Amino acid sequence: MVKHPVAAPFFDEAWLETPIRTSAGELQLAGALQNVRGLDPRSMRVLGSYAFIYMVKVDGYYDDANGRDISLQSGDLALVFPELAHAYGPKEGKPWDQIYFVFNGPQFDLLRQSGLLNPARPIWHLEPVNYWRHRMEEIIADEDWHTAVGTHRVMGRFLHLIYDMAAADTERTTRTARDRWLEESKRLLAGRGEDGWPSPEQVARQVGLNYDNFRKQFALKTGISPGQFQKRRKIDRACAAIYQGSHGFKELVEELDFCDAFHFSKSYKQVMGMTPSDFRKKAHSG
Repeated sequence: MVKHPVAAPFFDEAWLETPIRTSAGELQLAGALQNVRGLDPRSMRVLGSYAFIYMVKVDGYYDDANGRDISLQSGDLALVFPELAHAYGPKEGKPWDQIYFVFNGPQFDLLRQSGLLNPARPIWHLEPVNYWRHRMEEIIADEDWHTAVGTHRVMGRFLHLIYDMAAADTERTTRTARDRWLEESKRLLAGRGEDGWPSPEQVARQVGLNYDNFRKQFALKTGISPGQFQKRRKIDRACAAIYQGSHGFKELVEELDFCDAFHFSKSYKQVMGMTPSDFRKKAHSG
């Protein structure tokens, strides 16, 4: 099990007394702020530098001149760009504790040109919060950044942090997109549509996958085939209906698209270990 650092008490603190300057760029400001009031979306500001604002404890908003209007939560990280007017802050009566870095220079311009820093994607999400908070605190802590060696070490850590944060956010969004088909497949398999219960082949087409690949990936992620998953969802419905006494067996055969009572009873016993009649007797006994 991976152990994440326990967060120290949060309070206002400037981490830099003077900017850290290297040939790659400079760190102008860094620190932590508590109970930030925020910026009014009606009068956005242009910072003139890059910045990261990491949401340690937040329920807020982000707006920018590109038309972004995004709700923020703890674990979000807002990217600020030098020329882009923006505003962010807490919703009324909500908390806002943040960590911030303000920076500039040619290395960061290159990261922007490469697309790693992208105004079209101004919000990343990084969890767990305590882990990323600790990573940010480590950038400057315990380093003599008044020396040439110290400044380069700090800048190296900061650039490493940027790449790690970008990778973590990309992995999260890729994983979400990758698994979206699975959630949609489960939803379709578990319900009766206008034309009855869809077959696994029909569901594969609806989520845009070749059936053989769909069946293999579904089984790999769930441990059962799409057909078995659908059978279990049907029997779940049958159990609820029998327990409630809302349907007779003939009605369930039709409702659940079994070809006849024999196949319904056989499938029921495969899943539940007893026949529908035995379950009804057990459910209604006493």
